[in-house]
Amino acid sequence: MPIPQKYLANFDEDGIYHVYNRTNNKEPLFLNDENCLFFLKRYKAFIFPYADTYCWSLLSNHFHFLIKIKTANQIKAFLLAKSVAETTITEKKYLRNEITVGELIEQAFKRLFQSYALAFNGMYNRKGNLFYRPFKRILIEKDSQLTMAMVYIHANALKHGLVKDFSVYKWSSWKSILSNKPTLLAREAVIEWFGNVEACVKVHYEMLKYYYDCEIAIED
Repeated sequence: MPIPQKYLANFDEDGIYHVYNRTNNKEPLFLNDENCLFFLKRYKAFIFPYADTYCWSLLSNHFHFLIKIKTANQIKAFLLAKSVAETTITEKKYLRNEITVGELIEQAFKRLFQSYALAFNGMYNRKGNLFYRPFKRILIEKDSQLTMAMVYIHANALKHGLVKDFSVYKWSSWKSILSNKPTLLAREAVIEWFGNVEACVKVHYEMLKYYYDCEIAIED
């Protein structure tokens, strides 16, 4: 069956998106901590230049990210600062206005998946596509939707029964959100959205009941 268009939203500058994907046939995506770290490093290389990251979560066979696409001026400034040799064909097309920012971001995610899959397949003597295609991305259009997406992503390990308290799960952005340590996350934007740290924590725990009393519309 074709995927509904709401799961394949076009990326636009300043837009906020819930991006997620899983493996083919729900095969393992992360077998150990080293896999998770490598995926995050690849994410940093391919996606951070184009988007601010609000939160994320890595599970055994899928992942979730909540991102805000940077402005066209920010993206172009980053690309113009790169050397010609480092600039990809897709990036050069964007600078020449031959493709849209949506096509640029979509290609960046595809490069992320290809890079990780190549390393993963090589490490575990695996062949074939690792990720399900196409990857899903939902445009966040309402304030309530943004709050719900943050809670959903942070509590995803709880949803899947991996922990009894989502705050102890290692591979999510939750601990970084609450920490004072340097981070590449848009931590201040997240805290300001809830008002303060205490409100952020309170809303997360209060909204967990919503997810377990109501049907969850987002599929992993």
